[in-house]
Amino acid sequence: MRILGIETSCDETAVAVVENRTSVLADFVYSQTDHEEYGGIVPEIASRQQLRKIMPLFEACKSRYQVTPENIDGIAVTSGPGLIGSLMVGLNFAKALAYGWGIPFIGINHLEGHIFANCLADPDLQPPLICLIVSGGHTLLVEVAAWGEYYVLGATRDDAAGEAFDKVAKLLGLGYPGGHKIDKLAREGDPEFAKFPTPQFKTGAYEFSFSGLKTAVALYLKEQQEEFVQSHLDDICAAFQENVVSVLVDTTLRAAQDRGITTVAVGGGVAANSRLREVFRRRCDGAGIRSLFPDLRYCTDNAAMIASAGCFRLERGDRSELNLKAVPYWPLGG
Repeated sequence: MRILGIETSCDETAVAVVENRTSVLADFVYSQTDHEEYGGIVPEIASRQQLRKIMPLFEACKSRYQVTPENIDGIAVTSGPGLIGSLMVGLNFAKALAYGWGIPFIGINHLEGHIFANCLADPDLQPPLICLIVSGGHTLLVEVAAWGEYYVLGATRDDAAGEAFDKVAKLLGLGYPGGHKIDKLAREGDPEFAKFPTPQFKTGAYEFSFSGLKTAVALYLKEQQEEFVQSHLDDICAAFQENVVSVLVDTTLRAAQDRGITTVAVGGGVAANSRLREVFRRRCDGAGIRSLFPDLRYCTDNAAMIASAGCFRLERGDRSELNLKAVPYWPLGG
């Protein structure tokens, strides 16, 4: 089965063709840079740019794979969660194309897409598994009992991990987006340079909290001279990053061990963090648990993961009607 995927949940505009969930035949992503000067994503700018870019990307995809109604079995499009204006751009484009071509389409939960991004890394991946979805907008731990059967074990109570990275980067004067900048600086830093508090929850809880950590970094920086901060940027980044990574890895492994599950997968933009990958692999190897990460290009928002999830949904007979609405807040499994 060959599926055309469309993703416009935030500021990326993406179109891809995936065959049988695992084989990417064409993949195009346009990432916006307009938001850097504002220190965060401006929804109106994001949706206007997506209106401009979705047709050229679709045409590029057609040229790469010669997309026609005869060689595409269906269309998968992100219909939530995300920014309402951005979601509507992709959803309405998919509806029009599905109606004009007379082929089925399916609305996909963006979070499910991040789970299926791991199928692009391992074609033989099968549940049960624990999936950590960690990005700028989401941090949650999911038990995948079967494809399409998800149980959210825990989530962040406040800031998502990626959001904390961006906010701390802003405090350090690194600009937006800041996750990859902190990652790069931290490689040369000492993770033991500063001690920041780690949120503790009652035994058995698989929840996260990063707002207090962000505040602790802000208070620490307020107490330091600017010259000191600038000369120890890499150390401060390393100490902050190590705290986030430790919380994510500890909680995920505890959930896997409690449930007797031997495969852990990670998805979302923060899954591209080099320290997170390193610590996850080392700790999983030591615990006899398999760890899996998507390729870097499939960690951030992309249409290939949406098409992969769409393959599964359409194969089992799921369909969406043309009156499908965008859902800005759509919990996984809801």
